Amino acid sequence: MILGVSAVSLLPRILPVAFLSSFEFPPVLIRWLSYIAPAVLAALAALSVLAPGGEYDFSIGNLYIWAFVPTFITAILTRSLFYSLLVGIGTMAILNNLM
Repeated sequence: MILGVSAVSLLPRILPVAFLSSFEFPPVLIRWLSYIAPAVLAALAALSVLAPGGEYDFSIGNLYIWAFVPTFITAILTRSLFYSLLVGIGTMAILNNLM
């Protein structure tokens, strides 16, 4: 069972790399593909911020939106994952203790 589940999980990841590793892709396609991971991460983060309980919450009481704003500004200004996480976690800790 473990081997079967491992094979089903790994084959979709390994086969494209094995087949496409010999091809040279144009720079435009490589640049376009570089945006896929951040786009998926942004979609997941947006869902967590805007619908924390499973339902959309655009109210002023949504602490996740308040924590998102300084975290996003920090990410844009510093382009550092460490500082973004530090500001996001710190902001959420402060907001949870205040509210």
